[in-house]
This record gives sequence, C-alpha cells and structure tokens, in this order.
Amino acid sequence: MITSGETSDRELLGGIRKVIFDQLTIENRVCQMGLEVSRDYAGKELVVVGILKGAFIFTCDLVRQLSFSVEPDFMAVSCYNGATQVEEVKITLDLQKEITGKHVLVVEDIVDTGLTLNYLLRILRERKPASLEVCTLLDRPELRLIEIPIRYAGFQVDQEYLVGYGLDFRDHYRDLPFVATMNVESAKANSNS
Repeated sequence: MITSGETSDRELLGGIRKVIFDQLTIENRVCQMGLEVSRDYAGKELVVVGILKGAFIFTCDLVRQLSFSVEPDFMAVSCYNGATQVEEVKITLDLQKEITGKHVLVVEDIVDTGLTLNYLLRILRERKPASLEVCTLLDRPELRLIEIPIRYAGFQVDQEYLVGYGLDFRDHYRDLPFVATMNVESAKANSNS
C-alpha cells in the first residue's frame, strides 16, 4: 500500500505531483460525514446510491461509518457531447432497488459543473423518493454551471486534475488511498510510451 510519504515508480511515471488529502485526513473526514448522515437519518429508511466508478470507494467507506445498516445501491452514467454540442447523459447501470417513498442519498466522488448530477437528480426525483440529497467527497463550486444543492461535502478543491481514492486518469490510480494532483501531460506522455 502506498502512503502519502512514499513515492513509487508508478507515481513518478504517472505524473503524481502532490498529495493534497492523505489517507488519514480522508478517513477522519469520512468518519465525520458518517456521523452527520447517521444523525440526520436516524430512524429513517435510507438508500445510499453510489455513482460509479468514481464514488465506489467513498460510498463503501461512508456506509461503514453509519450507525445503522443500509444496503448501498449503485448507478453508472456515461456523458458525451451530442450532435447539438450539448452534454448528453445516458444511464448505463440503473438502481436495483425501488426508491419510491424512501430517503435517498446520492454519493459522488466530485461535483464540478453539476450538469451530469443535475440530470441524474431529475431522473431520481421522477421516482418519487421521500427525500433526495447529495453527498460528495470533493466539491468544485467555481466550475458550477448549474446550481446543485449539496447536503454533505468533504472538501472543496480547485481546478487541478485529481486522482486517487476513486478518481482516475484513463481508469488508473483509483486505488490510491489518498487524493493527489496530477501532471496530465506527463501522464499522457508516459502512457503513450
């Protein structure tokens, strides 16, 4: 396991610049968020919906911090620019559980423009949950193009490219136990060689 104090060959070749949230910092914040969610949903039936792939680690760690049992569910979406140059979103994996009349907490790895999440929330609202809230590990409000109500946010971040703890570059680095900034050009060069 790589800790924030170690540098592996993979990190050097991949362009990892700087650890901004180490493993302990993330663990402490997720624990605090778990306490908040446990307090707010005490006595209620909660469905925790992790958005794949990025939020799978955060979702699992958050669920383990709750003071009551939940069965997490997952959704996956793909985004692309359509013929009209407007972002189009497609659900590639839908929920396995019924959410009508239940409290739903959508768990994201990072929220930036808000466009994809807005689409997803609209789809989920149509299923008539008792409540629908958002929990994200990382929040980039300066990139927001549409206002998204975020109930729980772990950390605010700037526009640097981030990897680790579920965040990826070309589907790599999700397994890192910390969040780090990345030199994308260096990583592209190394992945092409």
